[in-house]
Amino acid sequence: MDWANFFVVHSDLPREGPGSAQEVAWACGLAGVPVDASVLDAGGGPGGDVAALLASAPEGRVLTVDSHEGFTEQAKARFVEDRRVTAVSGDMMAQSGPFDLIWCAGALYFVGIEDGLSGWRGQLAEGGSVAFSEPCSFDGDKARAVAMFEDYPVGTEAEIRARIEGAGYEVLGTRKVSDAAWEAYYGPMDARVALLRQGADAALGAELDATEAEARAWRDNRESSGYLLCVARPV
Repeated sequence: MDWANFFVVHSDLPREGPGSAQEVAWACGLAGVPVDASVLDAGGGPGGDVAALLASAPEGRVLTVDSHEGFTEQAKARFVEDRRVTAVSGDMMAQSGPFDLIWCAGALYFVGIEDGLSGWRGQLAEGGSVAFSEPCSFDGDKARAVAMFEDYPVGTEAEIRARIEGAGYEVLGTRKVSDAAWEAYYGPMDARVALLRQGADAALGAELDATEAEARAWRDNRESSGYLLCVARPV
């Protein structure tokens, strides 16, 4: 992975993964997030979901954490005047709670469902929940899932539910992350790629090609594979 050029491509984007305010609101409603909730936005990138999280917890606080300092700086600048928001660089698994909600859009698979949910159990407030999106094969055609997620062991919805329950959580609900949520990620990315094409050297050009291929893989396979948004609570 050419991380230097990866971060050139991924700079100044509104989000680092698919998401929508409607899906955040759905998850918060299902979890019964209180208006004064303490929320961890784990692997939050530049803070693309923070405003939606605050809409469900207007009297609460959001701690948004990402391992890449560049994304954290974007989030800080974005919410510099909102004292309800704290943005830090660090390990999303090492933040001190208690949290009423841990929101993790498209980042838990770096840790794994079992390790992630087990690690967060002690960081949740009483009655707290975890909402996360996980790569999913909706039709069971896992060969098509490989086009999107390469070597990651993509599961079906039933398999994902079983893993959540195996980690000692109950599933409050699931839903497919919408096409609109994906386009909210890839639309700005398409524009960024087009902008950077002008004058790109060979290394950056290769990263731009890879980025276009990623977006194309989702658009070609979106009926078969994508993200499953899951809301779960410790038993």
